[in-house]
This record gives sequence, C-alpha cells and structure tokens, in this order.
Amino acid sequence: MSIINKEAAETLIQEQLSEYIAQDMPNGSIFMRLARRLPNMTTKQTRIPVLDMLPMAYWVGGDNGLKQTSEQCWDNVTMTAAELAVIIPMSESVIDDADFDIMGEIKPRIIEAIGKRVDEAVIFGIDRPAEWSADIITRARQAGNNVSGATVDYDTLLGENGVISMVEQGGYLVNGGVASVAMRAKLRSIKDGSEAPLFKSDITGPSQYSLDGAPLYFPLNGSFDTSSAQLVVGDWSQAVYSIRQDVTVKLLDQGVIQDPATKDIVYNLAQQDMVALRVVFRMGWALPNYATRMNSERTFCPFAYIEPTTPVTTTNLTVKVTDADGAAVAGAYAEISGARVKTNDSGEAVFSLLPGDYTYSVKKRGLTTKTGDVTVTSQAATITVTLM
Repeated sequence: MSIINKEAAETLIQEQLSEYIAQDMPNGSIFMRLARRLPNMTTKQTRIPVLDMLPMAYWVGGDNGLKQTSEQCWDNVTMTAAELAVIIPMSESVIDDADFDIMGEIKPRIIEAIGKRVDEAVIFGIDRPAEWSADIITRARQAGNNVSGATVDYDTLLGENGVISMVEQGGYLVNGGVASVAMRAKLRSIKDGSEAPLFKSDITGPSQYSLDGAPLYFPLNGSFDTSSAQLVVGDWSQAVYSIRQDVTVKLLDQGVIQDPATKDIVYNLAQQDMVALRVVFRMGWALPNYATRMNSERTFCPFAYIEPTTPVTTTNLTVKVTDADGAAVAGAYAEISGARVKTNDSGEAVFSLLPGDYTYSVKKRGLTTKTGDVTVTSQAATITVTLM
C-alpha cells in the first residue's frame, strides 16, 4: 500500500518553507520593503542597461541653418547574487516532545536574521559581500549628501541645505526615510516655525511619522547602525533588488557541524540524534543611477543621510588618471564599486571610504576603459590609472 513517507513529507515542507522565505523577506528587511523588486534572477549575474548619456536639442538659426546631431548611449550595471546561509541544529527528542509548532517559531526568526544582514550590508556596508556594489551610505557620502548631525533640528531635516534638499538637488524626490528607534525621541522634540510639533502620530498613514510627506520607518531587526548615520532618506524606487530563484531549505540528519573559526566539530548529527535545518538565501541589489536632466553625469545620488554626532572616520583614496604621455586626464569618470566621481583639472578623483576591498573602473569617451581591484586601509593612498 502506498503511503506518504517521511522523505516525501520533508520534501514538501522544504518547498513550502523556501516559498515562505522568498515571499516574506520584504517584511523582514526594511530595504527590501522600500526598494523596487525585479523578477527573480535565473543566473548569478544580471546586467541592467541604464541610460548613460542624454540626447540634446539645438536651436536652428536662420532660414537655412543646419540642424545639429546628438546621441544617446547606455551603460551596463551588473547585479550579482550573494549568498546568505544559516544552519539551525535541533535535537530530535525536543522536536518529538514539544507541544508547540517549533517550525512555526523558527520561520519568522530566519526571516528576521536574513533581513538584518541584508539591511546592514546594503545600507551601511556592514559585512558587505565583495561582489556587491558600495553601500547606500558610501554612495551618498561620495555625492556630498551628508548633513552634520551635531544638532538635529528643522533646518537639518527640511531646511534649504537639509537632508531632504540634498536628495532634491540631484533631481529626485524623497519617498521614505529610515532611522533608529532612538531617533523617535529627537523627532518628537522638533518644532516648526510656529512652535508646533513637527512630528505627530498619524494612524491613517503607512507610518506614524513622516518627513515632508514621506513616511519614516524605524526597523526593529537591529540593523540600523547608529555609528554610521542617524537618519537615511531617499528615493527608494531608484534602488532595485532581485532574489536568486534557487532559495533552498534542507533538513539534514547526517554529517557534522564545525566551528567556522576553529574547525572543531560542534555537533555530530547522527551520533547525537539531531537534525539541522539549513537555509540558503541568495539575492543581488543595485543602484543603477541612470542619467537624468538634473543628473546627466550620474554623479549625484538619490539618497542622503544625517551623520552621527561623532562622524565616521574614513580614508581618502585618490584615483589619478593620466594619458599615455603621463598628462592628467580631466573629465574622466572614476567609479569605486558603483560610486562615481569626475576627475578634476589635475586628473584626480577623491573618494572617502571605509577600509575594505573594492573594485574600480575608469573611463572616458574615446579612450579604453580600465578596471581593477583596490584594498583600502586606514592610510590615505593614491592609485594611478593610464587611459590609452
């Protein structure tokens, strides 16, 4: 007689759990909740064509004036899937004796753990996978979209040079903000020009707090890094992400689990009558930063942030661009993991970065594009790139 055996049932549970994780991840990650989701990735890398140069129109002088030509071109932004994984060992006797749904308790915590790591890496660059582009804070810093956090008041938030204005100067409109829970107390004490509280509870909106009409969110997954920023705002629709379609869940009852640092065996599943739930989640993200009429050189950033009371210490990396004769090349575009700066008259582009490994590319129309890798330490450094 045919029956549903343990093996068949476990396969069904794993498929359901995989689907649950893929569908509910935006609820665990504030970034994935606000950013724009693209169709699932079918390969590790996906290329996103973005507008790199806009066409121009010209007035024609006189009856017989000649009409001028213009061009439009595109660039490729690469989105690479990085892997997150977790193994949760469980004793079989605990599972058998439990009088509540252990799997039901585990699922939301897996979502929370993955969401925390995604938010930390994408927004703040914490444990950023090497294959991912620079984080949102780094991109905003390179564009000069950081506001002093020594005093958080009306001008800091909504003033002419406030954090909202930083985003608008690049031709973007803020549609959301993210801050730490501790920021709520500061917001409640801020008043407008008529001495009325600037922030009031609104039970009808998507968030109880809003900034110039844009909702503010306070993630509770522990991902907000108060040592990097007090508040991050931006046009979140400009950031995109995609989940690799092979999210996998597997229930292991054989093998050993080792300590990653010491390589010591922590658990022997078969010998200790244990099972382990292994979850592997893969996703990629990108900030394409396509050309607009107010951001034609793609050096602006659709995000801005308020610095912590004590600003983060960064290291200057200077990219010096020369031609075959050693002369400075002005007007070239240097990119460090997606953050773009245009070289000055001395052929230099300066980046303020945290220590870590980055990729770079340097290009100028009519010359060969150069790419490479660079490691940033606590010491300022200069790399020279020659374009032919």
